[in-house]
Amino acid sequence: MNASLRLSVSSLRAHKRRFAGTFLAVFLGVAFLAGTLVMGDTLRAGFDTMFGNATSGTDAVVRSAEAITTPGESQGVRAPVATDLVRTVEQVPGVAAAVPDIQGAGQLVGANGKPIGGQGPPTLAGNWIDDPKLNPYELAEGRAPKRSGEVVVNRGTAEKGDLKIGDTTVLRTPDPVEVTIVGLATFGGEDGMAQVTFTGMTRADAEKYLTARPGEASTIQVRAGPGVSQRELVDRLTRVLPQGVEAITGQESAEENTDMISSQFLSVFTTLLLVFSGIALLVATFSIHNTFAIVVAQRTRENALLRALGASRRQVTASTLTEASVVAVTASAVGIAGGIGVAAGLQALFPAIGFPFPEGDLVINALSMLLPLAVGFVVCLGSALLPAVRAGRTAPLAALRETAVDQSGASRVRAVTGAGLCALAVALTLTGVLVSPSLWLAATGAVLALAAFVVLGPVASTTAVRVLGGPLGRLRGVTGSLARRNALRSPRRTAATASALMIGVAVVSLFTVFGASLKATMDQTVSRSFAGDVAVSTPSFGAGGSGLSPRLAGALQALPEVDTAVGLGRGVAEVDGKGRALTVTDPLALERTFDLGTVQGSLRGLGTDGIAITRTEAQKQGLTTGDRTRLTFTDGEKATFTVRAVYGRSELAGDYVITRAAWAPHRTQDSDTLVAVTFKDGVSTGAGKAAVEKVAARYGHPEVQTRDAYAQSSAGGIDMMLTLVYALLALAVLIALLGIANTLTLAIHERTRELGLLRAVGQTRSQLRAMVRWESVLVAAFGTVGGLTLGAFLGWVLVKASDGTSDSTFAFAVPPLQLTVVTLVGLTAGALAGLRPARRAARLDVLRAIATE
Repeated sequence: MNASLRLSVSSLRAHKRRFAGTFLAVFLGVAFLAGTLVMGDTLRAGFDTMFGNATSGTDAVVRSAEAITTPGESQGVRAPVATDLVRTVEQVPGVAAAVPDIQGAGQLVGANGKPIGGQGPPTLAGNWIDDPKLNPYELAEGRAPKRSGEVVVNRGTAEKGDLKIGDTTVLRTPDPVEVTIVGLATFGGEDGMAQVTFTGMTRADAEKYLTARPGEASTIQVRAGPGVSQRELVDRLTRVLPQGVEAITGQESAEENTDMISSQFLSVFTTLLLVFSGIALLVATFSIHNTFAIVVAQRTRENALLRALGASRRQVTASTLTEASVVAVTASAVGIAGGIGVAAGLQALFPAIGFPFPEGDLVINALSMLLPLAVGFVVCLGSALLPAVRAGRTAPLAALRETAVDQSGASRVRAVTGAGLCALAVALTLTGVLVSPSLWLAATGAVLALAAFVVLGPVASTTAVRVLGGPLGRLRGVTGSLARRNALRSPRRTAATASALMIGVAVVSLFTVFGASLKATMDQTVSRSFAGDVAVSTPSFGAGGSGLSPRLAGALQALPEVDTAVGLGRGVAEVDGKGRALTVTDPLALERTFDLGTVQGSLRGLGTDGIAITRTEAQKQGLTTGDRTRLTFTDGEKATFTVRAVYGRSELAGDYVITRAAWAPHRTQDSDTLVAVTFKDGVSTGAGKAAVEKVAARYGHPEVQTRDAYAQSSAGGIDMMLTLVYALLALAVLIALLGIANTLTLAIHERTRELGLLRAVGQTRSQLRAMVRWESVLVAAFGTVGGLTLGAFLGWVLVKASDGTSDSTFAFAVPPLQLTVVTLVGLTAGALAGLRPARRAARLDVLRAIATE
């Protein structure tokens, strides 16, 4: 063992407490990262197994060859296939069985009268397939449906809705259908496919309620006979299938389902967790760097003596880096074990919050172990690199100095560099959000703004602490003044300590401001575009729900209290070769109920071959009124439509509008996403709403809301997002607080003699504790204020960048109440971080402290 290694090991043994905060910071960051990777691998493998088990008996799937995919969707919409094709398939050599599979949207109503699911995952209904090998669902209790009105539901849905065999309830298809539960089913051995709900009906009921016309199915499931492989079966089927219909293997179908889950949920979820792992590790970087910087500063005389005794710069630097390496390897290794524990905890927690984690052992891949280990090592070693180099540059004559004066706050180079970065950040950001909208420019400016805050931290900390700590002298007397002077003593240390908390608070503030802006945008959109009095709506986010019955708008229109009731349906088609969402509605009623802005042309004469589009889309497509455009529907039919109107706004009305008559020949399962109702003059909102609710009850009890309530519920998903964000960012804030506590602990060790002298001249233990706590609060206040400023700025950048690259107009909003709460949490956290160092300081023996060198 060489001299530098022995020195490093001796130092770690002698000063274990110095590195406790560093160890915890690395451990938490690595554990979160490893847990995320293990959980993602386990989920992916679990869904692979579940889909593989569920479709193990399906050797081929016959379906429409073409799919139309609209922007923002990963899975396209396919046309149905004719059920008559089953007879053709059955005659193919090697086919043991073939059955039609009819699927559509269907939402069960629970025993409490409320719909089950719908806030995210799909709510499905379909025909119950009697062939157990071709049916992905397995009958667990009861029997299969035999008569009209009988259904089988997956067991998880029944438990969630407090339903059991023999119960009668309503199935929204979207028209309400009264059904009786006769059986409970499982999917691949689970109570359901995550939170997806499924209702199995008779084939006749499925055709009646889930398809536009009898004799249509979503796909045809095929089972091969003995000795026929899936690929061989598909090749034989392909020869007899008509044009526009294809066959894929059962394995390919299972992989597509897994990819769908991966793209729609797993990838987004794990990416979100990885982002927050990165934020936690970034915060940890500042805490680790600060710890080593303080340790190196405290060991200035020790390093100088080593240099005077003949140690080279390389040996001193290597000694510090060796200490960092030992901490990095130890903390990362323990962090990996902690990550496995995190994944196991989530595996147990998910079922409790309603998301069944697929059963099975945790999947631990080499990459999931090696990557966090490498990241933890690099983060720790990289954070210690500059302090190590600084230690190596210690001059031998420094051994003669009593103390080193920190002039970092007065550094002219730092001030000029920080100001230059700040100016460049503002210039790039303003260019990216105001002059030439560009997310890349805005993002680059945001990163430079963060760098400018870090560089200017020591320069700004002196002024900031003087201002923030000004009232302390008057409120807490000498104790407050000493706390402020201690925080001012080392601007670089104060800034570095506060930087970790600043980043955590900045990210919290960023999401808070962005969330408030999204809610303000939604409120602005509804207030500006929606001229109705009440709205009957489906869930505002996710793929769940069955929609609203297209007959509801007509029933509401017949009410004496109602002036106009218009339903907005949804269709898809390719417009000049590009998949687009269509709004299917009554154009005249739409114009009376929604503010469409300036309308060029007329919505009166759309008929069966006319289309209305927004001005933005018209400019993209190079179209104007009177021009013709080609639409291709999911059934393969192509039709030429004439642009008869160009309107200004599209937030709620969509970009393309056609009539129900134009959509009817190409529709599948028809539904509305929103019914807007305007009352006649003299009808109060209360009376009109009560009348609407009475009629809506006959259509499955959809929610009826006033315009303000509709705007708030439309933004309901934002609050859920913010709750998740705050929970995840708690880890970053915890690491930042560990950094503050560790810095104060090291500072107390550094000031041991000073604290002993204060006690000797009459300072009480409680005054000493208060001084350390208020110093912690001042550091936290500096980090919190800096984080709020940076977060609000980055929130503005994100809102403006989104506004510049989107057709919608975003509103910028700063929520004072939420940001006040963030401020109070930051200050309280600072006080809590100072508790342990304050207790340690108060317990110092006065005589030993005075005698400390």
